[in-house]
Amino acid sequence: MSADRLHLVRHGEVHNPAHVLYGRLPGYRLSVDGRRMARQAAEYVRSLQRPVSALICSPLQRTQESAEPFVELFGIPPVLDERVIEPTNVFEGRRMSRALRNPLNWRHLIRPSVPSWGEPYAEVVGRMREAMTQAWDAVPAGDVVIVSHQLPIWVTHLQMNGEPLKHDPRRRRCALSSVTSFRRDARGLWREVDYAEPASTAGSVDVGAV
Repeated sequence: MSADRLHLVRHGEVHNPAHVLYGRLPGYRLSVDGRRMARQAAEYVRSLQRPVSALICSPLQRTQESAEPFVELFGIPPVLDERVIEPTNVFEGRRMSRALRNPLNWRHLIRPSVPSWGEPYAEVVGRMREAMTQAWDAVPAGDVVIVSHQLPIWVTHLQMNGEPLKHDPRRRRCALSSVTSFRRDARGLWREVDYAEPASTAGSVDVGAV
């Protein structure tokens, strides 16, 4: 036996007054609105009336905090997994609008299909798929929730839908506290079955990823 459905949940809004690309930097917690968003995501998953058997999250503070409402609503402890963490990025800690105006940084943009500014998309997909498959096979029934980050969730969506991994970061369909749901068929192939944006994100600041 195995899981029935797997939900990739993005974290809520981060307290980021300097509007930097925070990446894996420590100390970036959820804002007040971000905690509300995380709660709305958890309540949405509960509204599906499907039992949740496992909760996994990235070790970064914002994902652990976004997992807290799931702990409360479903009564299961979170398991930290490095494989679902934010990718590395040479622009970490900088404001992108300023960094891109500096000619010294342009060399990091020469191969956007890889991308040349950070961890290769293919590697991100590989570790995400590995974590998803292991989590899926580890539970006898019910759903799995993985709280992760925008780019890992988006490139996983692209790969599983047979689309190129190269993309414009400004055009990702992966809102704060969104829920992207998958299942595996009898052949072991992943299929995306739903996408939802249960959280109200009007006026939110979402500049932490590239």
